Amino acid sequence: GCDHGYLPVYLVQNGIVESAFACDINEGPLLSAKQTVMHYIGKEDAVRLVLSDGLEKIDYADDVIIAGMGGELIARIVLGCRFLSRDTHFILQPMTKAEILRKELYKNGFYIEKELTARENDRNYVIMSVYYDGESREITDAFAYSGKVTDKEYLSLVCRKLRHTGECCSSSDTAKSEKLCKTAQEIENIITTL
Repeated sequence: GCDHGYLPVYLVQNGIVESAFACDINEGPLLSAKQTVMHYIGKEDAVRLVLSDGLEKIDYADDVIIAGMGGELIARIVLGCRFLSRDTHFILQPMTKAEILRKELYKNGFYIEKELTARENDRNYVIMSVYYDGESREITDAFAYSGKVTDKEYLSLVCRKLRHTGECCSSSDTAKSEKLCKTAQEIENIITTL
């Protein structure tokens, strides 16, 4: 989802990359991205605009940035990558369901190198640096929710959300409630070691 194409334009304009792809499943965002490319760079070939469902029509890229989507959709796009190798670097920023994304990544042979957090307008976001090594792994629920994040404030927020969700479902699903509260406690234990 290239939106207005600001990220690839920024990367090319500042010499971070020589060229980039901007992909979207819809033509509207690609037209907006084209306007951004022409306004800031002045030539279309620096950022190639591709009408594509995820990475479907991309043959190769060194780095893939997928940001601003739900974790489930990001997982589907990453798992559908046709040019996957150990050198392919994914930078992922899920808006929701980061725990599902982490589980899918590890189950399907990916690993998270590191994670950072960012805040904007009282919203917390996680950014993952991810690589593929082909080794399938199971991860704990605590890791699914916390990943490699070391931001205590972010992790505390995750714990509060888990406890709140656990309390809301306590009367209807005791097992789920206990599991969520246990996961929150495990993350709180992680926080004390940071």
